[in-house]
Amino acid sequence: MFNRTRCLQITAALASISLLAGCGLLSDDGDDEAKRIVVGTTSAPSTLDPAAAWDGSWELYRNVYQTLLAFPTGSTKPQPDAAQNCEFTDTANQAYRCTLRKGMKFSNGEPLDSKAVKHSLDRIKTIGSKVGPKDLFGSLEKIETPDALTVVFHLNTADATFPYVLGSPAASLVAPKEYPADKVRQDGKVTGSGPYVLDSYKEGAESVLSRNDSYTGFANRRNNAVTIRYFTDSTKMVSALKSKDIDATYRGLSAPEIRDLQSPDSHAAGVQVVENVGAEIRYLVFNPKDPAVNKLPVRQAIAQIIDRGALVSKVYQGTAEPLYSMVPKGVVGHKTPFYDLYGHADVDKAKKILKAAGINQPVDLTFWYTTDRYGSSTADEFTELKRQLDESGLFRITLRSQPWKAFQEGYKNGEYPIFGRGWFPDFPDPDNFIAPFVGKENAVGTPYEPTDILNDLLPKSRRESDRSAGVREFEAAQQTFAQDVRLLPLWQGKLYVAAREDIAGAERALDPQTAMQMWELYRKTSW
Repeated sequence: MFNRTRCLQITAALASISLLAGCGLLSDDGDDEAKRIVVGTTSAPSTLDPAAAWDGSWELYRNVYQTLLAFPTGSTKPQPDAAQNCEFTDTANQAYRCTLRKGMKFSNGEPLDSKAVKHSLDRIKTIGSKVGPKDLFGSLEKIETPDALTVVFHLNTADATFPYVLGSPAASLVAPKEYPADKVRQDGKVTGSGPYVLDSYKEGAESVLSRNDSYTGFANRRNNAVTIRYFTDSTKMVSALKSKDIDATYRGLSAPEIRDLQSPDSHAAGVQVVENVGAEIRYLVFNPKDPAVNKLPVRQAIAQIIDRGALVSKVYQGTAEPLYSMVPKGVVGHKTPFYDLYGHADVDKAKKILKAAGINQPVDLTFWYTTDRYGSSTADEFTELKRQLDESGLFRITLRSQPWKAFQEGYKNGEYPIFGRGWFPDFPDPDNFIAPFVGKENAVGTPYEPTDILNDLLPKSRRESDRSAGVREFEAAQQTFAQDVRLLPLWQGKLYVAAREDIAGAERALDPQTAMQMWELYRKTSW
């Protein structure tokens, strides 16, 4: 996602499409192409190289690359994948050792050994992509490889979340001969060791996957072939589902489309929709490089005016709920500090905030959003935000938009005064809704260095192997976010999967990063 779209208990269990749609039998006989699963999404990869993506590209990575650890369905703690076992070897949580499985290979035949692991992770920092996941590895000091099957990670500070990072697609393992140590691979190909190999890729159109016969890991593949088709228009994606051109959709459905797919007519036409609470969030980012945005009263006034209830009601029609913290409901430590500080939307209070700061004229601001990452409702969302702020008489809002690649480059270069982002968890821990947004270099490209969070709260929480023991620190960090208003949470989304009635396995298909584990889907062959 956030670009990193991320649950913990809440994303791991979708209600079963197979239970809603009926019972079928899976046969291993027959042509693989005839049983190929075709999934539609609006979240196309920005790059195929995991060193340069911290966004929805992870949906593809989870299926073609492997990680040392992973999160099998239902797990909120990382479990071995390419590793046979991993553990901290000291009480300070600063030395982490992994022993690899024997005999593993990449799809090009190269050995997946300790040197390959070191190469894969070292190159993330060496390349230093502005839109890559390097910030997730901020605690990693160096990697040692005492033998072919042993990797030792030395951390520069206590970090009990490090195993979670190793379980995310940020730590995807790549074949050293195919991926340069100092630059991004550019040939449009993938050489990994995941459940599938990438047979072909057409940028912005589709990824064609087939079973990786040399794969060794936790995934129990229920199918042999998957095609992921990318749509910039969710209307076309829904049309493809109804016409049986695709088998399932995930990510990017608008509220009217969900309502339509939930209708009796769609049910009669063989389409099922499954809903669950999710940890996907939307928020605004304020860039202090802009003279107006740099003023705290301006940011506070915006926080005081925006009516999340109206936004959710008008644009998302019950498919989302208002969010008053960057840590969403259902995640350990969730609080509502933005509601506690600002309460309900109140223009008069906002006017007093600005007047006290000597701001007596409407403030001109430009809001930016992406057109092709989060679905077609994004434009409606920003239109509603503009309406609310303009009607207050305190602001004059101009809207601007860009396709994802250009948008991503723009916000990372600090070009946008205010912009909208979505966040999907990198790993199932409340740390992941706090840490990525702070620091000189962070996930949103606008330096934000609250000393209490960086110097006290995060270090304390990361010394706790029992992740629930850091609740007090996470609550305090949320309070700082609300006081500074450098980020403004807007809403928390629900998860929807729509599929043809002959597709089963969706109840197991989402990992804690809310990425689709394609291997869980299968086509039922009798009814």
